Amino acid sequence: MTFKEQIQQGIPNILPPKKEYDSTINHAPKRKEILSAEEKKLALKNALRYFDPKDHAELVSEFSEELEKYGRIYMYRLRPDYKMYARPIDEYPGKSLQAKAIMHMIQNNLDYAVAQHPHELITYGGNGAVFQNWAQYLLTMQYLSEMTDEQTLTMYSGHPMGLFPSHKEAPRVVVTNGMVIPNYSKPDDWEKMNALGVSQYGQMTAGSYMYIGPQGIVHGTTITVLNGFRKIKLNPEGNLFVTSGLGGMSGAQPKAGNIAGCITVCAEVNPKITKIRHEQGWINEIVTSTDELIARVNSAKANKEVVSIAYLGNVVDVWECFDKENIKIDLGSDQTSLHNPWAGGYYPAGISFEEANQMMADNPELFKEKVQESLRRQAKAINKHTAKGTYFFDYGNAFLLEASRAGADVMAENNIDFKYPSYVQDIMGPMCFDYGFGPFRWVCTSGKPEDLQKTDLIASQVLEEMSKTAPDEIQQQMQDNIKWIKGAQENKLVVGSQARILYADAEGRVKIAEAFNQAIAKGEIGAVVLGRDHHDVSGTDSPYRETSNIYDGSRFTADMAIQNVIGDSFRGATWVSIHNGGGVGWGEVINGGFGMVLDGSKEASKRLASMLFWDVNNGISRRSWARNEGAVFAIKRAMEIEPLLKVTLPNMVDESLL
Repeated sequence: MTFKEQIQQGIPNILPPKKEYDSTINHAPKRKEILSAEEKKLALKNALRYFDPKDHAELVSEFSEELEKYGRIYMYRLRPDYKMYARPIDEYPGKSLQAKAIMHMIQNNLDYAVAQHPHELITYGGNGAVFQNWAQYLLTMQYLSEMTDEQTLTMYSGHPMGLFPSHKEAPRVVVTNGMVIPNYSKPDDWEKMNALGVSQYGQMTAGSYMYIGPQGIVHGTTITVLNGFRKIKLNPEGNLFVTSGLGGMSGAQPKAGNIAGCITVCAEVNPKITKIRHEQGWINEIVTSTDELIARVNSAKANKEVVSIAYLGNVVDVWECFDKENIKIDLGSDQTSLHNPWAGGYYPAGISFEEANQMMADNPELFKEKVQESLRRQAKAINKHTAKGTYFFDYGNAFLLEASRAGADVMAENNIDFKYPSYVQDIMGPMCFDYGFGPFRWVCTSGKPEDLQKTDLIASQVLEEMSKTAPDEIQQQMQDNIKWIKGAQENKLVVGSQARILYADAEGRVKIAEAFNQAIAKGEIGAVVLGRDHHDVSGTDSPYRETSNIYDGSRFTADMAIQNVIGDSFRGATWVSIHNGGGVGWGEVINGGFGMVLDGSKEASKRLASMLFWDVNNGISRRSWARNEGAVFAIKRAMEIEPLLKVTLPNMVDESLL
């Protein structure tokens, strides 16, 4: 069968042979035993409903074995034999260009070079899934190959509920992930519902088909590192940034350190992902002992090198040995997946990677104790370094949250706030999000590197023209982004699809997108998918990250994210998504995203102008109402540009009256 025929067949009528477990692939850890005997039967019934009853007898023992061995039913047998990657859009079968673009994005999320655990359909973050099982993947791709521009596919936590009649201006796909009743958002609730096959953790851009590899967060990390050094009035050259986590998006950290121009040490316990990141060029060197690491860092400092070093081991050992050896850390953070602390997101010090994986599955209570003990040790070592002048910031991965729950010394004197700021509170919120600058993305669906080069040039020309008249308040953001896009090619950021990320405000996004659409209309480039990280101005309500610099008491509300996805859906998005979860944990955040296909048409021009303007200014208005100074400036400017925009502005209160 051809690739197109395989896509069109969906779940095959004749089952393919059982597949051997491929130990060369980076696999998800075994999930803990959480289902009762009756619930295991229910999980099997839920899995078997995808198949003709004639196949149930053959599959039931196999699925039961998967459930026992891995804690989930992945249906490995149905994993396609074709190579998984974002093919040029013309290679996909279908009646709708928009649907073909979505297939391109889905396959990119599952590309072995992109996905963290590709055979488990997990893109990043330890549990950020595109689908729960391979039957869902096959059905979804089949539906997309059949879809017309007057249908909408509804996705329930990875499950394609079906194609429904709609209209050309409606989204082609609407995605929800993990949208459970609020009282059922504890970590074990997710474990149980995911094991039953009824809900999944979509992370942010995994379950919304918009992940573009570590590049997706490199730019934001670069801005954070640059501005971290600016805050402490240090030139990055010859100075040290220490962090941890190379899985999934965390491969961004060493690359960002190189672009910023500092020495980066990033600890990682998983040898497979460390090797992958080194082969991909995201890190320069790997060291395997603390003695070797100390010598290498001292040499790099003496020579003022720009270098990224992966330490294959636990970050707690790095913090502790650097304290003992009196190695000065200038910037410190952590980007392990602590939203998922008990299932592979964080590995405790003192035991091997293999032992930890075994303990996680066989003795989860002891594993939890070890993780919390490790967090206390890490926080203690960090406190010693900050007393010597290290600037430590929480990277919004729930490090401080979980450390506080473990009883670590991370609370401020008022015992309400953390003693260290979130990077959003200190850097990204007041400097970027309040002014509307966030992670705008695009993907060239032709798969041609030359198309990406052309879009880079278009974007840089638009920004340079805008910077001539941009107000002083946003000149720093403009210049940082012009520098970024001009260096994008030489920094070799592409992993998987021909994609790019650029921080831009609403005006910049609209102007860049319109320039792309005009280039498509002229035949200069192929169709382009627009998107963004959920980690943006408007898409996400997350009290410990995206909205951590909201101080009017509304941090724990999620109106903004819900309004965002609803507004995007009727203003022209090709697909929309809304998730419970994301980078800080199940029950801790509501986040939404979108995708938009540009095809060179006048209709696409109307959609991009309407949707992108809303997608940013929804968040600026909320941030303005919270009395954030930069956002008040930005929304007033937006109202001057667009006379149909009229936003309620806050009146400031004289503090002495209170």
